[in-house]
Amino acid sequence: MREHYRAQGLAEADLAPEPMAQFTHWFEQAVASGMFEPNAMVVSTADPVTDRPSSRTVLLKQFDERGFVFYTNYGSRKGRELTSNPSVSLLFPWHPIARQVIVGGIAERTGRDETAAYFRTRPHGSQLGAWASEQSSMIASRAELDRHYAQLADRYPPGEQVPVPPEWGGYRVRPETVEFWQGRENRLHDRLHYVREATGAWRIERLCP
Repeated sequence: MREHYRAQGLAEADLAPEPMAQFTHWFEQAVASGMFEPNAMVVSTADPVTDRPSSRTVLLKQFDERGFVFYTNYGSRKGRELTSNPSVSLLFPWHPIARQVIVGGIAERTGRDETAAYFRTRPHGSQLGAWASEQSSMIASRAELDRHYAQLADRYPPGEQVPVPPEWGGYRVRPETVEFWQGRENRLHDRLHYVREATGAWRIERLCP
């Protein structure tokens, strides 16, 4: 199973001077391509005891010059691991356009006001779901989860404000490295890598495929 990439290449002269501007450009192109959930990203963390990595797909909810934001239960596996080790990797697998973006950075919790503002934009059912699921914890059955959700739906019917769960909130990943990967013919892909220097400026390196 092998695809032969023939996409246009990526040259240093094509890049924005800093990675968030370049990400904005590529993200807009990914959205315009019509691919399914271009804001889906793989978040990888590490267990503080065994150092073993773990990965899962979440949705990017916001990005700007400060970094990339996603939301989760702080008691989940990724939340516990980020509490002990805030180093994190993000991967945007834009296979339909033969591109990837890989971010290495430090995760910091968003403020409660920012978290609450985003929570209010979620559909009512998703707000209830944030309460119903103790993410990553063991549960006896699907029926137990559905029963918990139904109880919450009775308590907070549509139109009634759902409070923000205390253990639910956002992370902002402040990038330290960002790689833009463009598939090319003969597996000679373009990999241009931004590295944040101590001064805050960005250095761009080309990596072998």
